[in-house]
Amino acid sequence: MMKLISVFLVWVGLPLLIFSQSHSPVPSKQQLAWHDMEFFLFMHFGPNTFTDKEWGEGNEKAELFNPTNLDCRQWCRIAKASGAKGIIITAKHHDGFCLWPSKFSKHTVRESKWKNGKGDVLKELSKACKEYGLKFGVYISPWDRNHPDYGTEKYNTVFVNMMKELFTNYGPITELWWDGANGEGPNARLTESFGQGKKQVYDWRRYKETVRKLSPNTVIFSDVGPDIRWVGNEQGYAGTTNWNNLNIEGFTPGAGAPPADTLNMGNIHGIHWVPAECDVSIRPGWFYHEQEDDKVKSPEKLFELYLKSVGRGANLLLNVPPDRRGLIHSNDSASLVGFNKLKEENFKYNRSVTARGELHYKGVVYKNNKLIDGKTITAESLPDYHQGVFWIKFKQEEKINCIVLKEPLEKGQQIKSIKISLVNGYELVKEIQLTTIGHKRILTFPVQNISGIRIEFEDAKQVPFLSEVETYLIEEKLTENQNL
Repeated sequence: MMKLISVFLVWVGLPLLIFSQSHSPVPSKQQLAWHDMEFFLFMHFGPNTFTDKEWGEGNEKAELFNPTNLDCRQWCRIAKASGAKGIIITAKHHDGFCLWPSKFSKHTVRESKWKNGKGDVLKELSKACKEYGLKFGVYISPWDRNHPDYGTEKYNTVFVNMMKELFTNYGPITELWWDGANGEGPNARLTESFGQGKKQVYDWRRYKETVRKLSPNTVIFSDVGPDIRWVGNEQGYAGTTNWNNLNIEGFTPGAGAPPADTLNMGNIHGIHWVPAECDVSIRPGWFYHEQEDDKVKSPEKLFELYLKSVGRGANLLLNVPPDRRGLIHSNDSASLVGFNKLKEENFKYNRSVTARGELHYKGVVYKNNKLIDGKTITAESLPDYHQGVFWIKFKQEEKINCIVLKEPLEKGQQIKSIKISLVNGYELVKEIQLTTIGHKRILTFPVQNISGIRIEFEDAKQVPFLSEVETYLIEEKLTENQNL
């Protein structure tokens, strides 16, 4: 009988799956890999580190950049200890200073006192990332307040040539980060006036084609992708409804981007796969400032940010700025290690592994453990989800306050509405309504004593699938201030 129902499910579901894949955007293999990484460190480092500014003027003397004890291996050790999968470095911020000796600028580490002009931060970091098994990413700001060609068509060629240097000399680059911030010209995202107000029209099409040609496996971040989008805020949280789909035609990074609330939630019927990345700093500022040493976010706050970013289907990009020595401060390091400890300890014991899975369809009960087998490569749906439900039944009463859901993104993002009922015997103890799931959805709530979980698909764009349902009892203090 089980073989018969399995064949039936495949036979009925297959045409719907083909329809789903042909009419709904799905991620590329590079985007799928990006989703699985979940958490990167961001490193804001440059002249601002030494001037106590957040945005440099572009006229800072290159000799100011002189870290006394730069150690990218220390960065990587701490990144590993934090659970991060990679590091993205600000290779060129708005001030135009390059952390590598670019041939297309005279405002670089080559002109600094650091290592007598022989240093190369990107070379050291890319080497260290390879040594520690971390992915390497590069932030490069199109806005340049130093370069003499900025404001002319020549600058587009300068920017393209700089990117060519990055991919040729420091690859592989997993993620390329284009910042849309700009205080000048028609592409400006800000209303204030900066510098000379140069009017630079960026050739975004050329930039994209350059990256695709040089490094097709690199995912590109900006306000509007094309591969990864900004989440619409710098507080580190995604929308409780968060679609990986986005309409990007007619939009450009910076002033031409969609509204922040659209970036935060995505577009339910967006025709491109452009998932959200949540950037936030561990300190009040993005660059290191000594006066902020006692303002580092706690491990508990970082855990909260994790729930509101990764736990809502996005990725978390946490900025940890090196100090003037070129090292991560001990306060930041301690918080990062503490955060990873909280994450590992609280998600260590998945109570679903001891449960029994059932599929209830048209009055018949079938054994089905695909949702609790610990394998994201297996997934489950129903021939007609309006007539069936999934149950997870525990051998004994369990205490839980956290459920983790996963949607198999290779099939697209289809779930629009889902209802989870927590029961204890014949009693309904809690009901949870939610919208999107995506790569991972983490739900937290007050502790409940339960014997089973009922899962119903209420609405979907096309055929809805789930790959995993995990259950946990986490520290109650970590569930405060959480919204489903």
